[in-house]
Amino acid sequence: MPKTSRRLALVASALVALALTATACSDPETENEVVTSDGQSFDLSPEQSTRVRVDKVDDIAAKVPQAIRDRGTLIVTGSGGTAPPLRFYASDDKTIVGSEVDFSYLVADILGLKVDLKVADWSQNFVKIDSGENDVFISNVTVTEERKDKYDFATYRLDNLAFEAKKDSGWKVDGRKDVAGKKIGVGSGTNQEQLLVDWNEQNVAEGLAPAEIVYYQNAADYYLALGSGRIDGYFGPNPSSVYHAATSGETEIIGTFSGAGDALQGEIGVLTKKDNGLIEAVNEAINHAIEDGSYQKVIDRWGLQTEAVTTSEVNPAGLPRTDA
Repeated sequence: MPKTSRRLALVASALVALALTATACSDPETENEVVTSDGQSFDLSPEQSTRVRVDKVDDIAAKVPQAIRDRGTLIVTGSGGTAPPLRFYASDDKTIVGSEVDFSYLVADILGLKVDLKVADWSQNFVKIDSGENDVFISNVTVTEERKDKYDFATYRLDNLAFEAKKDSGWKVDGRKDVAGKKIGVGSGTNQEQLLVDWNEQNVAEGLAPAEIVYYQNAADYYLALGSGRIDGYFGPNPSSVYHAATSGETEIIGTFSGAGDALQGEIGVLTKKDNGLIEAVNEAINHAIEDGSYQKVIDRWGLQTEAVTTSEVNPAGLPRTDA
């Protein structure tokens, strides 16, 4: 996942505007909603009146550390301006909304806590967990073996990555050989960057040309480069690519892969400081939501059907160590 900043609110706004011009929802009364050609709707309003809410579950809430129960809030940190539908600024350019926010509310509701949303750059989110300033990091965080040294995870989504290209490009990515010689945009420090680097090493060893990896500052820049032909494709989180392809009408998904590479299905998890006593309650809250159907409602609300899990696990096998 890439670093983000407050100015990325403008990115979300640009994507919202792009989406609105690409759909039937151009009426001023419905400017806070995007409906794709296949009927998937996205609520971009700051009010989020359709957010899924549930009741407290006393026996799970009782497992929350006493200090957090006494405070009465779950302090949730995450990125601010990533592309919809994950965690982005609503149409007012100041309210954080998205699937990751909804999962935050779902967990907090079951634990009997109020959500206190925070926004930070990617690396600063980890710092704020380290210091104890924030309780959980919920923002499309992939489980990795290195991260498990310092943090605990409770999984709630599959981690899938997507190659996005201009519509009708005729290019498909079924494996590493298909990226040889292509120019591909990717976020610095992300799992997708590492996967491309690994693929380049293998391709070069077999006499194939490496892919040229290109970096920009934010999602809007990648899509401008893609539209102008300066890059052949963009490799990013599957949910955001699905959203952009569906709402822009200009791009398509040409290949999807696990965020953990060929040998393992990557997973996204709620991250807490290791051994702080919170992860068991979070894990049980997610599994309760899966069992009572509220989890699926969040999945459906944000078009994440291909990312759903059947159970939440604590600290499963993660993305392998880069120095292994």
